[in-house]
Amino acid sequence: MRRIFRARTSIASGGRQSALAGVAAAIERRLETERDQLALWLPVGLGCGISAWFIVTERSSWIAFILAALALAVAAFAFGRGSRAGRGLRLFALAAAFGMALIWVRAEWMATETLERPVASRFSAEVVSAEHLPARESIRLVVRNPSDPALPYRFRVNIDEAAVPDGVRPGAQVVLDARLMPPPRAAVPGAYDFAERAWFEGIGATGRAWGDVTIVREAGRGSFGAWIDARRQALAAHVAERLGGGEGAIAATLATGDRGRITEADAEAMRRSGLAHLLAISGLHVTAVIGVAMLLVLRLLALSPRLALRWPLMLIAAGAGAIAGLGYTLFTGAEVPTVRACVAAMIVLLGVAMGRDAITLRLVATGALIVLLLWPETIVGPSFQLSFAAVIAIIALHENPRIKRLLSRRDERWAKKLGRFGLGLLLTGLAVEIALMPIALYHFNKAGMYGALANIVAIPLTTFVIIPLEALALFLDIFGLGGPIWWLAGQALGAVLSLAHSVSEAPGAVALLPAMPLGAYGLLIGGGLWFCLWRTGWRLWGGLPIAIGALWAMLAPPADILITGDGTHMAVRDADGRLALLRPRAGDYVRDMFNEASGTEEEASALDDLPDAWCSSDSCRATVWRGGRQWRVFATRSSYFLPYQDIIAECAAADIAVSDRRLPDGCTPRWLKADRTLLLQTGGLAIRLDPPSIETVRVPGDDHPWLRTGGQ
Repeated sequence: MRRIFRARTSIASGGRQSALAGVAAAIERRLETERDQLALWLPVGLGCGISAWFIVTERSSWIAFILAALALAVAAFAFGRGSRAGRGLRLFALAAAFGMALIWVRAEWMATETLERPVASRFSAEVVSAEHLPARESIRLVVRNPSDPALPYRFRVNIDEAAVPDGVRPGAQVVLDARLMPPPRAAVPGAYDFAERAWFEGIGATGRAWGDVTIVREAGRGSFGAWIDARRQALAAHVAERLGGGEGAIAATLATGDRGRITEADAEAMRRSGLAHLLAISGLHVTAVIGVAMLLVLRLLALSPRLALRWPLMLIAAGAGAIAGLGYTLFTGAEVPTVRACVAAMIVLLGVAMGRDAITLRLVATGALIVLLLWPETIVGPSFQLSFAAVIAIIALHENPRIKRLLSRRDERWAKKLGRFGLGLLLTGLAVEIALMPIALYHFNKAGMYGALANIVAIPLTTFVIIPLEALALFLDIFGLGGPIWWLAGQALGAVLSLAHSVSEAPGAVALLPAMPLGAYGLLIGGGLWFCLWRTGWRLWGGLPIAIGALWAMLAPPADILITGDGTHMAVRDADGRLALLRPRAGDYVRDMFNEASGTEEEASALDDLPDAWCSSDSCRATVWRGGRQWRVFATRSSYFLPYQDIIAECAAADIAVSDRRLPDGCTPRWLKADRTLLLQTGGLAIRLDPPSIETVRVPGDDHPWLRTGGQ
């Protein structure tokens, strides 16, 4: 019997080894077929390491991640030597380890001085930048080196436009009074966390000034950057004045990147219609400027037969396009999305100069690698994710052999050519919308549903009509002849604005979703990358994580109770999904934040209006039915202290007690006591009652540097 058992065990073991060897051989054959695509996963590995640093909270876990990645690389080298799978896994693991170390070092190196608690101070400081926000009738200053030693080295302050004298520009020394606060953290789970962004931008506080601003030292000759900034502001004002209204605001944005003149109504319409990307100077705008410059230079030089026959006109045109692209990038403020687009454009022009087809996914991978090495923190921002997702989707679509055959140019009637061009725009728009929707839903809890259709009109109109007309009008303004061209540009811009408002107001124009779980988002992004970066049939396996992630995101319930990190504001979701606010006079910012986190656009009501609620000017008690049981909530809502016995009695009858101040030790609700003492440790709360769970903004032991100091 023992011999028989040993023989069967040996046969089973040999079978398993044979099966594993067969699987390994199949993977190796597949990777051999996909060998040209393997390099695309290098920036993905780098991005995984960077992203993991933001997700994982403890220093020991960061070290463990690096060691685990290095161990995986060693194992891949030892057991997969000579195979593509081994080499690919080794490079991916090394890139992930390097990404974790890179962002860790960068975050610690920033060492941003952060304000500990709110202060009001009178100080003098040097102006670093001055951003005009005409739509808000204010100016946003970034200043440094304040005279008050209690203030951080560099911070941001908003000032009423009427209080700012002429001459407040980079390099000037000003005196002002302001109330400053630490950079705000996310008020509730899933909300925008400005503290993280401020850390990497070196901003240690934000606030608002009151009274007049006094210039104690005029700006000197200044740096080249200050000169560019002054010229940019002058050009933005000139363009806005030539057109006026919403058209002038968008024209100024396209010319200089200055979005401060766009009203909130127009900006919201552009977001809801899927046209907000037109307001961010990125790939579309840089490409249009470079294309116009190349076309003009090429056409002008080709007028000379001698130059056309003897000179490399395409190389010269590419050089002119590169100069135009670099100049446009500098002039529009050299923001990270613009720099990213410029880097990609330079690689394309280099490919054109070398006579190669540079519009490939390798171009995208190279651009992503450069951006992540220089600005690794951008990977967690929506700008990086939206722009690269759009480009990857476009290139992956047009590299598909069937799409290539369908959209390739051919000798046919103009009507068919126009129809094929329109079909290409529609397919491209659909691919981009599908790629961008999970990103928009994760970051903004909303996504435009008709963006593909709107972009069929808006993108060609912006690229081939509006931007060239603006450039021509600005050139003719030198001679005082730009008026007619400005009128044409205004009509085209008016058409884009009308389209945005019409689409944004259409039924079902926006998809809303409560805060998406991070795991669901990771599955959607990972599946999307798998689908787009491979070429053979196994790319279809990317549909599995996409389906799981989408189902998870759609089934994730919204929070039943949301509490801000300072305990001041609370929202309770009623049986109809509508929010009821503890403080009905809460401003638009608080209302919008609660609505976004809950995935609703319904106007929030007051907690007083709930049928099972009782409120006074100082406190509220409400009953919420979830999961077949009732939950009693008690919350304070004024600065007045309630009698001790009353608070003790209210807490004893409540399941959840909420307050923006410390509640006495005798206050013992049955489940949760969310007072100032707890909220200082957890930050904002998202509470689900069926089944009971609590999500916090802060995780105990979180060692990210922007969380070590500062207040709420």
